[in-house]
Amino acid sequence: MTNHPQRVLSGMQPTNTLHLGNYLGALKNWVRMQDEMDCLYCVVDMHALTDAGYAKPDEVRRAIHEVAAAYIAAGIDPKKSPIFNQSRVPAHAELAWIFNCVARLGWLDRMTQFKEKSGKHKERASVGLYTYPVLMAADILVYKATHVPVGEDQKQHLELARDIAQKFNNDYAAPDYFPLPEPVITGPGTRVMSLRDGLKKMSKSDESDNSRINLTDDADTIAQKIRKAKTDPLPLPTNENEFKGRPEAENLLNIYAALADEPVKDVMARFAGQQFSVFKGTLADLAVAKLSPITTEMRRLMADPAEIDRLLAEGAEKAAAIAEPIVKDVKRIVGFAG
Repeated sequence: MTNHPQRVLSGMQPTNTLHLGNYLGALKNWVRMQDEMDCLYCVVDMHALTDAGYAKPDEVRRAIHEVAAAYIAAGIDPKKSPIFNQSRVPAHAELAWIFNCVARLGWLDRMTQFKEKSGKHKERASVGLYTYPVLMAADILVYKATHVPVGEDQKQHLELARDIAQKFNNDYAAPDYFPLPEPVITGPGTRVMSLRDGLKKMSKSDESDNSRINLTDDADTIAQKIRKAKTDPLPLPTNENEFKGRPEAENLLNIYAALADEPVKDVMARFAGQQFSVFKGTLADLAVAKLSPITTEMRRLMADPAEIDRLLAEGAEKAAAIAEPIVKDVKRIVGFAG
C-alpha cells in the first residue's frame, strides 16, 4: 500500500489549436477532477520543441497563451489548481536527466509513438523526441502525482513512468519513494474521432480543418462542420450491435453523449431510427451551446496576454514549491552533495 496523498498532474502541448477531442477527452474531466483531489495542470512547452516544424519562438509564446486560456475558459480555477508552463519550473528538466540514467534503451525502443512520429527517418529524429517519455515521467513524478488523466495513446508512456519510478525506488533502496501513477480514462468522449473519417482520431495536425471542431471556432463554423460531418445512408442505430461497420455514426453519438453528460444508450434510444440530417441539427445546437462560451472566454483572455503570463507565473511558483523539495530529496538519495 502507498502512503502518497492523491494528486493529479496532466498537461497538453502548445502545438496547433486545441479541439473538441481535447475538450471532451481531457479538459472536461480535468474540471471535474479539481473538485475531487489536488490537481496541477501544465502547458508542456518543453515537449513542444520535439515537433520538428516548431522552431518559431513567437508561435510558441502565442500557443502557450492559447492553451492556458483554454484551460481557464473550460472551467479550471487557477486559484484551486495551479496552471503553469513546464519551462517555468526547472525541476522538470533536472529530474528528467536523472531519469534518463534510470530508464533503459530497450524500454524507449518499444515506444510506439516515437516510431509513428519519426517514420522512415528515425536517424533524423531529435533526441528529445526519443526521450520524450522520460521527460513525461519527470513531469508526473516531480510532483509525486498518483493519478494522470491520459488518452489511450498515452497509456504506454504512463506505463514507462511506472517502470522508471519502480526502478528508481529499487536501485536506490528507497521503497515507495515515488508512487506508481495510475491512469484515469473516463467517459464516452475519451477518444473523439475525425468528422471526416470515423476510423481516425480527431487531430490537431490533420490537414483538413473540417475534420475537427477547434475551440476557437465560432458558432456558425461549429454548426457547419457538424452538418458536413461524414455519415452513412442508414438511419441512426437502435442498439450497439448496429454500430458495427459504422464508425461515423458511433462517433457522432459518442460526441453527443459526452457533451450532454448522458449514457450513449440513452442518446441512442432517443434518436434511434432518425435520419442524420435531423440528428446533426440537434447535435450542432448542443455543441454550440457547450462550446461557444468557452470560445468567447478564450478570446477575452487572449486579448490580455500579460494577465495570462501573471497567472502562469503564479501557478509556476505554486508548482515549484512542491517540486523543488522533491528534486532536492532525489539529489540526496542519488548521492549528490548539497
